[in-house]
Amino acid sequence: MTRRGGRIERGPDLGQTTVELALVLPLVLLTLLFVVQVGLIARDQLLVVHAAREAARAAAVGDTDQQVRQVTARAGSLAATRLHVSVTRRGGHGGDVDVLVRYRSVTDLPLVGVLVPDVDLQATVVMRQE
Repeated sequence: MTRRGGRIERGPDLGQTTVELALVLPLVLLTLLFVVQVGLIARDQLLVVHAAREAARAAAVGDTDQQVRQVTARAGSLAATRLHVSVTRRGGHGGDVDVLVRYRSVTDLPLVGVLVPDVDLQATVVMRQE
């Protein structure tokens, strides 16, 4: 507050600042939730890549396809019901094994989950069979 010519001048009106905050705050929160959702999807992608590596290693040492699927399900905190594993063996002993892991990442954060559809993630790893 300053005194000028007998009048007291005040800074910005507190009511105006409150109204501006009330208008902008929902957009800021929505943006923050969107960033968190993108982070969760990125985490799921890293877990899918890790699961594919673990599955390829299990397949390369001679585990059965069922054992490979079990190793994949235990490789991270991915929901086993949304996890699909495909194992393709090429050549005999010493040939390659291809493992494809697919996962549906559910976008379930409040507000953002409605705006962003579920994301299909996948990772492929090729290893030589031992």
